Amino acid sequence: MSRRSQFLPGALVTSAVALAALSVTTVAASPAPHTAGGTAHAGHTVAVAAAASPEDPDGDGYIPAVPPVTGVTPSTQNPPHRYFHEFQANCAVSHAKADDPIAHPQQPGASHDHTFMGNTTTDAYSTTASLSAGGTTCKAPGDLSGYWMPTLYDGDRPVLPVGPQTIYYKAGVTDYTSVRPFPKGLRFVVGDPMQSADAFRHHPGFVEGWECGDSYFNTEFPATCPNRADVQLNIRFQAPSCWDGRYLDTPDHRSHMAYPVVRPGTNDNVCPAGHPVALPMIEFKMAFPVNGDLSRVRLSSGTGHSFHYDFFNAWDERTLKALVDHCVVGGLQCDARGYDQTHPEAGAALNTDYRLP
Repeated sequence: MSRRSQFLPGALVTSAVALAALSVTTVAASPAPHTAGGTAHAGHTVAVAAAASPEDPDGDGYIPAVPPVTGVTPSTQNPPHRYFHEFQANCAVSHAKADDPIAHPQQPGASHDHTFMGNTTTDAYSTTASLSAGGTTCKAPGDLSGYWMPTLYDGDRPVLPVGPQTIYYKAGVTDYTSVRPFPKGLRFVVGDPMQSADAFRHHPGFVEGWECGDSYFNTEFPATCPNRADVQLNIRFQAPSCWDGRYLDTPDHRSHMAYPVVRPGTNDNVCPAGHPVALPMIEFKMAFPVNGDLSRVRLSSGTGHSFHYDFFNAWDERTLKALVDHCVVGGLQCDARGYDQTHPEAGAALNTDYRLP
């Protein structure tokens, strides 16, 4: 795996605490029933979502977890240090379409163009059930999740990543043994297409920004990249990994999730009190086959700092649990089979066909 694949240590995310704390206040710590029509939900008021869907028939934007996860407090334990606690989902691009089943459910063509990976059926009408019945471009057949991001263009030419892309699943908290699998049907948006350049640069998920060759930490696309066959435009961006335990989605597609925060007086990353459930931290590591003159490169959502992405979990539950338990909780650096070549004695979570043995 390439450098900087580990989650940024607590000392480096301190600047993000204030932003993460804002998300904590949007959802009350104790469960509260929601009311149709866009009124009080857990201590805050929201507008009615744009459209209803099979999983959100009243169209208010809230999709409850059934059952909810309750009685969890953020873990402050400090297990034996392991530098890695992760596995990869290697998924290729399946299609591009102006759909977004999270932000614009049941509204085909209502979104800017997206590049989809993983599930081959993802479109405006996708639900947990439809994704679970679909196919996948991921190496592990059990990963039926939908992953998507704004399409990159060079002028008017779409530039789609070639071959399997790397999506890390890692521990975002110091107590990696407390990480549990995503609940089926969880979905969220990472980043914001309307964010400013400064907000993008200081986003808690920002790792290295746009990079190519020896140019790193770019908020916008570099003007040029080395014009060599081995050079591509890259971005790495991490997702929030702390869940409120109550909702699979919320009207802004973000408030049910939060980034870990630094525990006061320590260098430890912990989940905030309002989002106590530690889930895997997804990290997109995307490579776009474009180099040389990048003056015409743009995203369907706008400039480079409008980058964001979406995740809709449809993993086979037993397969995801096997990988999380073996690799994340087990403190290993695994490939898509759940195999760590530096610890061959640990074996693999999946067989050579990337399926449960």
